[in-house]
Amino acid sequence: MWKFISSRFSPREEKLSVARLFIQYGLSVREGKIYCGQIEIPTAKVATVVGVDRRTVSATVKLIESDSYLKKIFSELEPSGSSLKGVAKNFGWSVIEITPSDASKPGILAGVASLVASRNLSIRQAIVDDVELNPNPKLTIVVEGQLPPELIYEIKKVQGVNSLSIL
Repeated sequence: MWKFISSRFSPREEKLSVARLFIQYGLSVREGKIYCGQIEIPTAKVATVVGVDRRTVSATVKLIESDSYLKKIFSELEPSGSSLKGVAKNFGWSVIEITPSDASKPGILAGVASLVASRNLSIRQAIVDDVELNPNPKLTIVVEGQLPPELIYEIKKVQGVNSLSIL
């Protein structure tokens, strides 16, 4: 997906950076405006975050809306919700952050989820970074309750897990 999208912006690297931010945060483009869900986001705020001029953001929005394929993609983007990672400890929950050995390899989430479920623990949230958008993708899992130490060792043995941290 990302290769195709980036080809539509080539060689306009600044506009590609704006488009990447839209995808990372689930910001949609509709009728010449930028939205996070139903909240309109000012172009100047996006420009500040990306480190470009607001005119670049406006030009990116125009480019997206002038290309039927890009318009279909960017008009349907939605934010995925809040991350519980930072507040988990306030509820007595555990956070597992996994660095994969090969992020394109399937089965890591399934293997970890199966092990967590086998201990009768509930997963409150799982967030998987997109390998095409993040050079160092991680799998973050928020688990209700405390992890037994032996479970940590079992998770390390899941095929595709390079390393893990308990936050």
